[in-house]
Formats: sequence, C-alpha cells, structure tokens
Amino acid sequence: MKEWVKLLLLGALSLAFGVFVLGNTVMATLAVTTLAGALFLISGVFQIVAGFTGGPDRSRVFPVVLGVLMAFLGISFLINPLQGMISLTLLVLILLAASGIVRLIMSFRMKTTRFFWPMLISGALSVLLAAYIMANFAAATVSLLGILMGIELLFNGAGLIVMAFFMRATSHR
Repeated sequence: MKEWVKLLLLGALSLAFGVFVLGNTVMATLAVTTLAGALFLISGVFQIVAGFTGGPDRSRVFPVVLGVLMAFLGISFLINPLQGMISLTLLVLILLAASGIVRLIMSFRMKTTRFFWPMLISGALSVLLAAYIMANFAAATVSLLGILMGIELLFNGAGLIVMAFFMRATSHR
C-alpha cells in the first residue's frame, strides 16, 4: 500500500473518531481523565524508581517526592474521575486565560506593526473563551475535554488527508 493511501485512511479514521467523540463528549472527557490518571501513575512510579536508582552524587529527595506526587495525582484521577475532570478543566481554563493575557500584552508591544490586530484578537478570544468556561464551569467540566479532543481529532484528520493528497500530487512529478 502506498504511503499516501495510508495517510488518507488514517486521516479518514481520525475524522470518524472526531465525529464520534463530539457526539459523546461526556464519555470522551471521562476517557481523557482516566488516561491522564493512568499516565500520571505510570510516570510517578518511573520517577520514584529513577530517584532511588540515581547515583550517590545525585539528590534523591526531589525525584522521589515528585514521583510520589505524580503517582498520588494519578491514583486520585483514577479513583475520583469527576474530581479529575474538574482539575483538568480548571487547568485548561488557567492556561487559556494566561496565554490570552500574555498575547494581549505582547500585542501592545507590536502596536506599530501589522501583527498588532491578529495578536490582539487572538489574545482577546482566548480570554473570552476562558471567561465563558468559568461562567459555565459546571457544564464545561463534563464535556470540555471531550470537545477539545474531538476538535483535535477533526483537525488531525483533515491535516492527514491534506498531507496524503499532497504526497500523491508530488509523487507523480
């Protein structure tokens, strides 16, 4: 099978999963939270092992403490997925607000350039999205992560399909 066909099929699959996820955002949010919990737990265990197996010249306290915290966070997400959803939604809210504020500040440093308005609009939209999530936090908690994952799957699928057609077009030259 040609490479571009593989990318095309992968892109179509990603688009299909994106539509599926957007149709079932609550379950997707639960899946994201569970996966994040499992990854935090695994990372924490590896961090603890790395802390104990480090050489004698290395401080073992910080890696072990960090590993214990990561493992605790992972266990917490796995035992209480709703609390994990709240934590991750709050994290997304904080990241959107912070990146929007930074872009707003940066836009005023670009005031004399043509990049001022795009940067200003981008920052303002991020801050407004963060404000919307905060105003609807209870509803956003159970679906936001699923919506973000569905949108990412759609964008990923579209990108893979475009790449497949690009590869097909350039391979005929």
